[in-house]
Amino acid sequence: MKRILAAGLLMLMAASAKAALPDDYKMVLLTENFPPFNMAADGKNYAADSNISGINADIVREMFKRAGITYSLTLRFPWERIYKQVLEQPDQGLFSTTYTPEREPLFKWVGPLASTGWVLLAPPGSPLRLSSLQQAQQYRVGAYKNDAVSQHLEANGFQPINSLRDQENIGKLLKGQIDLWATTDPVGPYLAKQEGVSGLPTVLRFNDAQLFLAFNKQTPDEVVTRLQNALDEMKSDGVIDAIMRRYL
Repeated sequence: MKRILAAGLLMLMAASAKAALPDDYKMVLLTENFPPFNMAADGKNYAADSNISGINADIVREMFKRAGITYSLTLRFPWERIYKQVLEQPDQGLFSTTYTPEREPLFKWVGPLASTGWVLLAPPGSPLRLSSLQQAQQYRVGAYKNDAVSQHLEANGFQPINSLRDQENIGKLLKGQIDLWATTDPVGPYLAKQEGVSGLPTVLRFNDAQLFLAFNKQTPDEVVTRLQNALDEMKSDGVIDAIMRRYL
């Protein structure tokens, strides 16, 4: 009898928690072209809802489905603009956002959705190899404006040559306009392959990072809790691994 009462109480608590949000509550989610994690089906700089694919896009959709939270999903450009929008607008979320200690107090976080690495890539055939990030100070380093890699370089005394789109650095690298491309693995090599470019040697892997869903600080804690619980459940039942196998 005690077990039955306890189970009933837990069900009532869960139902009460689920009803804590207004019936018309809706999240606004923003993302960018960051393949293979999130990308427009047609490769353009704008897409909405079902026209957005990728590992993390599929993960986020399943999370919201399990959490019972309504949302809209839009892919826009550039990253700098949507990053600023989510910082300022309540009930908005952004992915795939790299978690860093500097960003931690700026958002509420759900994740990690996936793991990545930060790398310096050189032109094909380059013999250059570095053992520390400091050694790269003497080279012209291209990066993606206002993303975590660029912010990390700037915090460490670099003045990266920032582009509005990460794939612009592929052409700059091949034309000799930059010596090294600071990007995310596997995103950088994936973008290069789409442009018909392969064999970019990794000069240095200088950080391992994790990608999250970041929310405006005014987002209700109930939203964060439900989504984190859904994500944890997906990791346990094998759904995350199944999604990743579709793309990698």
